Amino acid sequence: MRSFARWLAAVWLAGIAGLAQAQAPAAAPTPRISLLSFAPGEVYWQRFGHNALMVEPGDGGATAVYNYGIFDFFQKNFFLNFARGHMIYRLAAIPVPDTLAEYAAEGRAVYVQELALSPQQAVALAALLRDNALPANAEYRYDYFLSNCSTKVRDALDQTLGGALRQQWSATASNSSFRAEATRLMSPVLPLMLGMDYILGPDADRPISLWQQAYVPEVLMQAVRAARIDGRPLVAREGYWLPPGRGPKTPREAFEFSGQALALGLELALALVLLSGWRALGFARGAYLLLGLLPSLLSALGGLVLAAAWTLTDHWAMAANHNLLLFSPLSLLLLPTLALSYRPDWRPARWTRMLAVLIAFGALLTLPMQLLSGAQQQLPWILFWLPVHLALAWSLRKIGRRPPVDLAL
Repeated sequence: MRSFARWLAAVWLAGIAGLAQAQAPAAAPTPRISLLSFAPGEVYWQRFGHNALMVEPGDGGATAVYNYGIFDFFQKNFFLNFARGHMIYRLAAIPVPDTLAEYAAEGRAVYVQELALSPQQAVALAALLRDNALPANAEYRYDYFLSNCSTKVRDALDQTLGGALRQQWSATASNSSFRAEATRLMSPVLPLMLGMDYILGPDADRPISLWQQAYVPEVLMQAVRAARIDGRPLVAREGYWLPPGRGPKTPREAFEFSGQALALGLELALALVLLSGWRALGFARGAYLLLGLLPSLLSALGGLVLAAAWTLTDHWAMAANHNLLLFSPLSLLLLPTLALSYRPDWRPARWTRMLAVLIAFGALLTLPMQLLSGAQQQLPWILFWLPVHLALAWSLRKIGRRPPVDLAL
């Protein structure tokens, strides 16, 4: 009887346990999350590449690509906001077929890294992305180096991992700078690379950590590949989704133009010196007018742009630009007198000659400044502008002291 009672109790307990198990809700599916890295494209805004996070919900729902790089040329005051440093980007959840079609049409490779997240981490990251993609949260203030598509992905991953990525990568030197990375990636578009190098100030030359360098999508991809969380690789599996196509290759280094800048600067300086001694010839006066006026105009306009970028915008990386000593706004005051240099009786006034000397002295100051700690990397611009400013100052002084040209000769 006692054994029968035990058996009956066991059956009853097993039934209760089975009923409770049947009534318990099924465990929520664990999403799979992958980092997508897109190769650079041909258009200038595609030169840095791109990245996004892909979420496969695991519950039969549609897989979405969470893209932080959405902007709109038709946004109100788009170009004014861009110039002022007030760019607004947003996050959007885009269907996978649309993403693949876009990058396949552009011939850009797509690399997939499935992340080895715990179920809790995957659920938390998916929820974070969904929340950030809501209309009320989707927009953010864009910063070229500090808040872009790559840093937003980096920050979302780091938040999910409890700050582990920031802790690891902030302690790892990159042996690079914001300028070095930006000019390297923009090198295939030479005018834009030169413009970027010209307009970035000394803050862009500070040494940066791997955490900061991850503003570049390719760098983030490589850093995620090497990351270890609690001793385990962060990447479970990886490979190309779309293989490399016709898109441009990523340069390993920035285009080095110091030699070309020096050669051009010396040629222009030599021409100014020689032409200043041949003023009896009409062609020489015309050539001097052209070769003196155009560089001074470029110097003046370039300096005004740098001064405006420093004082009228929020572009922190353009502030206190030492190129203001080379692209001098003071050159604007030389233009009226240089415009008269074709006249045989032209003599630059004493104040004009002194102004040219002052501009040349400012350019000369940039040489010792290169020896200072944390100096702005501006050597190619020095090699071009210093000979030109010195030659112009010397030629104005020489012409100002000469007797008028005797055309009867």
